[in-house]
Amino acid sequence: MLEQIINWFPEWARPFIMPMLTIAIVLQVNLGVCSYLILLERKLSAWMQDRIGPNRVGPWGLLQPLADMLKLLMKEDVIPGHVNKFLYVLAPGISVFTTMLAFAVVPFGPVPSNLSATDGQFPYIIAPGIDLGMVFIFAVGSLAVYGIILGGWASNNKYSALGAMRASAQVVSYEIPLGMSVIGLALLTGSMSIEKILLHQANAGIWGWNIWFQPLACVIFFAAAMAEAQRLPFDLSECEQELVGGWHTEYSGMKWALFFLGEYTHVITISFLTSILFFGGWHFPGIAESDSNYLGSTLVKMLVLMTKSFAFIVVIQMLRWTIPRFRFDQLMGLAWKVLIPLATLNVVCVMIVKQFHLNVWWLLPMSALLCLGAGLIGTQAKRPFLRRATPPVDKPHGHHAPAHAH
Repeated sequence: MLEQIINWFPEWARPFIMPMLTIAIVLQVNLGVCSYLILLERKLSAWMQDRIGPNRVGPWGLLQPLADMLKLLMKEDVIPGHVNKFLYVLAPGISVFTTMLAFAVVPFGPVPSNLSATDGQFPYIIAPGIDLGMVFIFAVGSLAVYGIILGGWASNNKYSALGAMRASAQVVSYEIPLGMSVIGLALLTGSMSIEKILLHQANAGIWGWNIWFQPLACVIFFAAAMAEAQRLPFDLSECEQELVGGWHTEYSGMKWALFFLGEYTHVITISFLTSILFFGGWHFPGIAESDSNYLGSTLVKMLVLMTKSFAFIVVIQMLRWTIPRFRFDQLMGLAWKVLIPLATLNVVCVMIVKQFHLNVWWLLPMSALLCLGAGLIGTQAKRPFLRRATPPVDKPHGHHAPAHAH
């Protein structure tokens, strides 16, 4: 149907109509999905904690996101007098813009391999044909921390400043394992294009999904991406027990909501990328193959991708109420002492397999050995923060006591 709508326009207008139509669909769907992901997280957390959750506004509480949005829109726009007003207002916009921009190269359906700007085919991606799609996502995604840093600094609040400093150190640290985790995929596929990585898996079938060859890279990518999104247990920049609210302590109303819109957009991007890079994307044996062309096959492929992404969104939300928050030294140690060495060794394993033309299935036991070795090293490592026994101190008594004790 979308192709029919596009064909109504003359050929000279289609290169402009298709991107605008794709952007409009992605933005509107993304805003609605983010609203109801908040409701899903509240209901899921209530279920995990044996509570009821939102159930008053509308049937089963389904209208709660609309009530929350109306409340935020009608709230007074408060700008504290001690803040840097320009940067204070700019920070939420940067946070949302960068996370939305990162989704521009993420396909949400089967991208046609022979896509042309004038043939009327709907692209199912905002910016098709970018060969360095993964590099673009990492480059733009890393800019999202500028919204947090500027918001924390412009708030002129010590808790906000501490949260911004934590966020900057965290993002810089976790960008390294995040980028290194996909180098193995690029070596196996021969491309950094997200569409080509997806098609490589679809053409190889279910046993060609990258999760079988790069399970360690999948875990590293997922953990580092959650740290980039500031999601629990990596939300050290906004933990209420230590920093009141962290970098958004001074924010309220829609400016506060924009920060969390950026966070949930980042969660959606993480889920889509994990599904596409490691779990075959829209491919599913029997119903969504690369050569499937039956009536409604495109819709089925979209539903398969959405289902996989939704499963990862639920996992991310459940982790919030499952794993306790790290200490900040543990957070940094996880990146520099665990994830970065493992990502480096994983790349070395892929290079060995490619150099000596070994079967790619050798990567599965290699990943298992790396995980086992990391676990053994972790059990033998010393804990620097264990409470040390202090030697007893002799108290003065009797005639050995100093004169001022009498």
